[in-house]
Amino acid sequence: MSLFSAFAVYFVIWWVTLFAVLPFGLRTQDEANDVVPGTTESAPHKFRPLRVVFWTSLVSAIVFALWWLVVIEIGFTLGDFAALIGPK
Repeated sequence: MSLFSAFAVYFVIWWVTLFAVLPFGLRTQDEANDVVPGTTESAPHKFRPLRVVFWTSLVSAIVFALWWLVVIEIGFTLGDFAALIGPK
C-alpha cells in the first residue's frame, strides 16, 4: 500500500471520528445558563476546537493502527468478511 493510500484511509477514519468525538464534553448554552441573544440554546457554551482535534487525532490513530494490523499485517479482506457473515 502506498503512503498516499494510507493517508487517504487515515483521513476518512479521522473525518468519521470527528463527528463521533464532537459532542464529548460539550456543554450547551442552556446548561450553562448563558444564552447569547441570536443563538440557539443548544449551541456550545465554550467550543474548544484544539481539544476536539486532539481527541479526534488520538482515536483515529488507534482505529487506523487496528485497521493496519487487521488488513495489512494479517491480510483480512472483504471477501473474508463476507465468508464470515455469508450464508452457510
